[in-house]
Amino acid sequence: MRRGRLNPMTLLAYAVLTAGSILMFGPVIWIGLSSFKDLAEIYQSPPTFFPKKWVFTNYTEAIRQFPFLRYLWNSVFVTVTATVLTLLINSMAAYALSKFRFPGRDAIFVLMLATLMIPVRVIMLPVYKIIAWLGLANTLAGIIVPPSATPTGVFILRQYMMTIPDELIDAAKIDGASNVQIYSRIILPLSAPALAVVTVFSVMWRWNDFMWPLIVINREKLFTLQLALARFRGELVTDWNYVLAMTMLSIVPVAVVFVFMQRYLVRGIASTGLKG
Repeated sequence: MRRGRLNPMTLLAYAVLTAGSILMFGPVIWIGLSSFKDLAEIYQSPPTFFPKKWVFTNYTEAIRQFPFLRYLWNSVFVTVTATVLTLLINSMAAYALSKFRFPGRDAIFVLMLATLMIPVRVIMLPVYKIIAWLGLANTLAGIIVPPSATPTGVFILRQYMMTIPDELIDAAKIDGASNVQIYSRIILPLSAPALAVVTVFSVMWRWNDFMWPLIVINREKLFTLQLALARFRGELVTDWNYVLAMTMLSIVPVAVVFVFMQRYLVRGIASTGLKG
């Protein structure tokens, strides 16, 4: 069977997508290849794309010279704990704002969305003062707790839960199910695609967060991986081969999460906002 020829618009779309892919993944590929170069080749001008000599010891030496596993554990603990809290808090808020009817519900939702227009740096100082007053400064809990409830997550989950038929909830209530049972056995399973979207976003935000941990933490043993990468830089000379190697290792967990959840991510984004 003869295949149809590609029309000019399809070729143009492929060209644009290819150019966009190169722009998106080009720097990551460059970092990955440069992480296998020695320091002299990294500083070489003009630069080389592929390493002349593949130096695999950049990874082993970086792990040996710096307590990488400790920083990795801090980042994993912060990311996993914060993501679980985010899913719990945001899903409960979204359930209330989508399936409960009470005075001021829509006003609360609009007010919550309005907080997205407030720059994060404006509220960092008051939030830090609250954290210090609660005794959470210089602790991992101080990094985890403040960003747990996110307006973006509540919005995504609320919009998706609006698409769940109310008849399912009414039928469950007739059968004697409580609100907790409806939330845990009906709402959460049916909201899996939206929960996947919030999970991916939360993992990316928490894993790559630099500013808030920098404000809260000053003890090196509590540093996350992003803070530790910043400390790899020396006052006079920076071992960029080690920095790039650690950077590539820090990218792997987020990439793994995205690969395993991309199917639900696409479904969740496509379904969000179908009902207002």
